[in-house]
Amino acid sequence: MNTLDKYRINGRVIVITGGAGLLGRNHAQAVLDGGGIPVLLDISEKALTAARNDICEGCPEGKIETYVADITQREAVEQISQDLLHRYGHIDGLINNAANNPKVEGNADNMKNIRFENFPLAMWMDDIAVGLTGAMICAQVFGGCMARQGKGVILNISSDLGIIAPDQRIYRKEGLLEEEQNVKPVTYSVIKHGLLGLTKYLATYWMEKGVRSNALCPAGVFNGQNDEFLAKLTNLVPMGRMADQEEYKGTILYMLSDASSYMTGSTVVVDGGRTCW
Repeated sequence: MNTLDKYRINGRVIVITGGAGLLGRNHAQAVLDGGGIPVLLDISEKALTAARNDICEGCPEGKIETYVADITQREAVEQISQDLLHRYGHIDGLINNAANNPKVEGNADNMKNIRFENFPLAMWMDDIAVGLTGAMICAQVFGGCMARQGKGVILNISSDLGIIAPDQRIYRKEGLLEEEQNVKPVTYSVIKHGLLGLTKYLATYWMEKGVRSNALCPAGVFNGQNDEFLAKLTNLVPMGRMADQEEYKGTILYMLSDASSYMTGSTVVVDGGRTCW
């Protein structure tokens, strides 16, 4: 097998949580590029349908599976696992990508002027449930299946903010009082840091079962953010720009494939250099 052949994941079944989102779709395309079968999990049926149509348009010959599921409910995740095992006989990878993502360009409930001092406990519990508890449940179920098979890969999608703290200055708006300023929520940092801990735990827990566990820390992806925010953020990045949405595909495929066969418990940072400063 030559080096390029090691990047092939032909026929491997890769589960992707939050599969209908921007990064989830690109993760799925990376799996398809490698010859694998992406399995998209998302809580929104409408978003899943749109994602499937979008991905199939770019790769009409690829095979894609989709499931509407709440990953905070273990029973739902177990049913998906059983169905995949019945249909394919194996599950080969898991990308823990789901999160209540506080997007600057959207209207996310957790990306508003909610100061840490007043951060609602209900929002804390909901964000943690999706971003951390859901990742643990999926690792238990799908990772457990891979451990019984004796081979598999878990890839946790953290963030550059899983390594550094958010710079709240880039969200500030001139003319607003302190209590009116938007802030990156505490849950985002806690979850993304927590995923690094989960990664290392799983890497050592299943080290004798052939299951590798690694984390990817991407930076922000350009998706129509306003010019003011872009100027502030890119000033923090040595490369002077946000990531293109397709720039993580190669790293995703590498980390899922046998090309990274000696990598486990590792954190791969792809952030344009932001965490250097």
